[in-house]
Parts: sequence; structure tokens; C-alpha cells
Amino acid sequence: MNNFWTRTVAGIVFIAVILAGLLIDKWLFAVMILFVTVVMLHEFYSMTMGSRARKSRILAITTGAVLSLLIFVINAGFLPAAYASVAIIPMLCIMVSSLYVKDDDKFRLYSYIYTGLLYIAIPLAVSNYLAFDREGNFNGLMILGFLCIIWGSDVGAYCIGSLFGRKGEKMCPEISPKKSWAGFWGGMAFSAVISVLLTVFGLFDFPWSHALILAVIMHVAGVYGDLFESRWKRICDVKDSGTIIPGHGGLLDRFDSALFAIPSGALYLLLTGLLPR
Repeated sequence: MNNFWTRTVAGIVFIAVILAGLLIDKWLFAVMILFVTVVMLHEFYSMTMGSRARKSRILAITTGAVLSLLIFVINAGFLPAAYASVAIIPMLCIMVSSLYVKDDDKFRLYSYIYTGLLYIAIPLAVSNYLAFDREGNFNGLMILGFLCIIWGSDVGAYCIGSLFGRKGEKMCPEISPKKSWAGFWGGMAFSAVISVLLTVFGLFDFPWSHALILAVIMHVAGVYGDLFESRWKRICDVKDSGTIIPGHGGLLDRFDSALFAIPSGALYLLLTGLLPR
């Protein structure tokens, strides 16, 4: 019972912080994205590297923070887009520092450094393109809609999977034994309904047909994002990526689906000309 209330309160606080960052002010949004980027990179590097290569890890987290801030100020209209290239400088410093590592095993650790930046920092930076229009006006409703689709996918997968997937065929039993194909289709159905409802109530300003396609793309991407993190946790032999959210684990555990789903959804809207930029 104590664990139930801990999870409930922590979940409410988590959602409240997310809503505040998306709906109140662009600077609060910037702080939220920066915080999430730094914490998730720290969780990933702690999970995969332990306490090794400390200086390179700090430099990599700094790179992710710089990228997050640069993409924010560019989209907010404070700097030209060309300044995004500044984020390359700390990345080059990481590569140069690796040349001074004489031990081959330690040198191989740098593959985790690069993976973390590609896996976490870049997708989170992309969220800025969903939060600003071409004039630099902030509106976090698109990201909120994306999160609703992702949460709907998770809820649908859990509910339908619990009812019909226990004895059914599993998706990837060697990675995530509880994920079933029944849950996969249930999650897709829930996310599709939520996406259409977001269009009906005006949160999405595009036809419901595109909302359905968007939901399918984000659901599939989110499932594989979840499996990707699960594979890392199995390799590293950890249950949770961190402990920052009592009863829920780390931020990476909560945003694993979003790291794949949000860039995939943004790419679809960009290619179809539906992204308001």
C-alpha cells in the first residue's frame, strides 16, 4: 500500500511538471528539456559505463546540454540556425580526448558516449521544433498531443495485453517477456483513438486521416523505443535506469518510448507539410 501511494504521488508530480513545462512559459520549457537531457544522459552512462571515463562522460553530458540550449534559442528566434554547429565543438573535444586513451577496452567505452548523444540528446533537441513556429512563438500543445498518443499506446498495450496477451504470442520474449502482440495491437488502437480525438477537439490542426497515420507511426516507433531501452537494461543487468522518480525508476524508463516516437512523428509531419513552421 505504501508503494502504491508513493507511485501515485510521484506520478502526479511527474505529470504536473511536464504540463507546467509545456503550457506555462518557453523558459520553463527550456529548463525542463535541459534537465531531462542531463539526467537521462547521466542515467544512460551510469547504466552502461558505471564510474569509468568520468571526464568524458561529463564532457558528453555538457555536449547534450549545449545542443539542447542552442536548438532552443535558435527556435525561439534569438540566434540564426547556423549557430547549431557550435554543438560540434564539445563533440570534437570528446573525440580528441579519446586519442589519449591507451587502453583499448577504455577506448571502446567511447562507443557508449556517442550512442547516448544519438539516442537521447538529439531526439530531445528535436522537440524544440514542435514547440515553436517560424516566428519563434512558443506553443507546447503539439508536444502534449504527442505525449498523449504515447501514453495512450502504453495504457492500451498494458490493458489489452493483461487481458488477452498472457497466453498469446510474445513480441520479443528474450528482451521483454511481458510484451505480447495482443498488447501491441491494443496499444495501436488506443493511440489511434486518442489521436483522432485530439484532432476533433482542435489540438491537432490537420485531418483525422493524418492523425491516424501519425498514431500508427508513433505507436510502432514507441514500442521499439521501449524494447531498445529494455535491451540495454538486460545487457547492463539493471532493473531501472535510475531512481529519480520514486516507485517508477529513472527518467529514461519514462521517456524510452518518446525518444523514438517523437522524432518519428515530427518527421512525418515535416515531410507531409503539416508541421506548423
